[in-house]
Amino acid sequence: MAQNLIYSINGPVVTIKGKTGLSMMEMVHVGNDHLVGEVIRMDEELTTIQVYEETSGLAPGEPVTTTGGPLCVTLGPGILRNIYDGIQRPLPALEKESGPFIARGCNIPSLDPDAKWDVTVTVKVGDKIVPGQIYATCPETPVILHKCMAAPGMEGTVTWVVENGSYTVNDTVVRITDKNGNERELTLCQKWPIRRPRPVQTRMPAQRPLITGMRVVDTMFPIAKGGAAAIPGGFGTGKTMTQHQLAKWCDADIIIYVGSGERGNEMTQALTEFGELIDPKTGRPLTDRTVLIANTSNMPVAAREASIYTGITIAEYFRDMGYDVAVIADSTSRWAEALREMSGRLEEMPGEEGYPAYLASRLAQFYERAGCVECLGADERRGSLTAIGAVSPPGGDISEPVSQATMRIVKVFWGLDASLAYARHFPAINWLTSYSLYLDTLRGWCDENLGRSFMLNRGRAMALLQKEAELQEIVKLVGQDALSPADNLTLESAKMIREDFLQQNAFLENDQYSSFDRQARLLELILRYKDLCDAAIARGADIWKLYAIAARAAIGRAKTVPAERDQDVYAQIEADMEQQIEEVAKEAEAE
Repeated sequence: MAQNLIYSINGPVVTIKGKTGLSMMEMVHVGNDHLVGEVIRMDEELTTIQVYEETSGLAPGEPVTTTGGPLCVTLGPGILRNIYDGIQRPLPALEKESGPFIARGCNIPSLDPDAKWDVTVTVKVGDKIVPGQIYATCPETPVILHKCMAAPGMEGTVTWVVENGSYTVNDTVVRITDKNGNERELTLCQKWPIRRPRPVQTRMPAQRPLITGMRVVDTMFPIAKGGAAAIPGGFGTGKTMTQHQLAKWCDADIIIYVGSGERGNEMTQALTEFGELIDPKTGRPLTDRTVLIANTSNMPVAAREASIYTGITIAEYFRDMGYDVAVIADSTSRWAEALREMSGRLEEMPGEEGYPAYLASRLAQFYERAGCVECLGADERRGSLTAIGAVSPPGGDISEPVSQATMRIVKVFWGLDASLAYARHFPAINWLTSYSLYLDTLRGWCDENLGRSFMLNRGRAMALLQKEAELQEIVKLVGQDALSPADNLTLESAKMIREDFLQQNAFLENDQYSSFDRQARLLELILRYKDLCDAAIARGADIWKLYAIAARAAIGRAKTVPAERDQDVYAQIEADMEQQIEEVAKEAEAE
């Protein structure tokens, strides 16, 4: 067959003329520098390739060679603690080879081929291997046990196993014979195409919350393990801060952070801060259970498009081990901008604001890979993958196409508000624009673990916040003095929910994380204050005296109480509050 030669070059888009023998989504090496590319379009005359590296200096007539397979990621021990670019090249190793700037055509293995792992083989000669079965384990980090699984489609009878010991990712540890009599070798790693979801045994409903420690999330707008959420917000609204809190405190076993098209200085800050974060569960660096994928805005735009799929494929791999995994993508807006640029270079018909018409379907392909599943294999492992995508709408306008398409897909919407951020109210999640569609599915878990009153109190708190918004419109017209005592109390109670419950200080040790029990008790305390004040007002009590009681100030400080004694302190505040409000009511009756 004749050699495939470059016909034309348009930025990251390269074409070949005539018959090529290539297939759709096939990975190729482009030019004399062997740049990584992927076939994205084929017709009778031209084959179009998307190149994931800088194409400057590339010339027509240079060769295009096939790899014989699709664009894949390498899955095995050594992924955790690593920092990759959008096509899973390890950035620390790239820096050693080419310096601070990535040289073109660098082909470095995704996993260190020389690193040795303490392997324990979990099968013996004569055992049947089925897809997804664990045949070996090794401690990848002090907190995560790596489980090597038979790839989908791999099955047979074990004919040979290696002795337990230290091996590299490419060493054969198990040999099997399939039903056709062919011998297959199993190493510690496998490859998987990034655009193909990994198969599962069954999908299950998401019925457990992803506990984040953020009160506005857990109580007001919870997300289920295996759910999908979006964090939209303009510049300076605290997207990165919110994502850091999610990464640090959520009860997922593995965190995959994808920086897609982020500014270089912001990405550097994120990588530096992630490296410094201490995992509160283990006391060890958070990087022991984290994978970072860094694709800055000055990197090739096509690699930005691939980075999202690289991250979600790695997440599926750990999910298949039976872990709870959270993927945090920052941001899907810049990923969509990469789609727009590629679509323009391909001369496709533009949709709204120049985005391709398939924008919504591509976003859905990403978010639909989240879920709670029973994994392949005979041991009935269960894992979950939670997808959380940040959206950066220009000017904070969520009416733009990316935000709207995302809202039609995800079931949780944490709307960041610039006015809250400027007022130093963090997390700056607007309680009036945000929503969660998992409330009904999580109700059973909440009723069982927190009591039926939790969801009722949550509904009451939301009603108070919405009533406050209505009353604020009246206050703007006629002033607060025109309101009835009951309406004034509603404003005060809503203020307490906002400032004493929803607002949270990430830099304060006792407030940066709040357990579900602590959240439930604190919200109950605020609502109890309102109920007691309502009763006292009915007896003629002066509303301003009710605001001035010492217990009211104690409620404001309640969220900073050390966790080990919060229930005792909350019980004492409630007792003092009942006594002090009763005294105000009796004083009014005496007058």
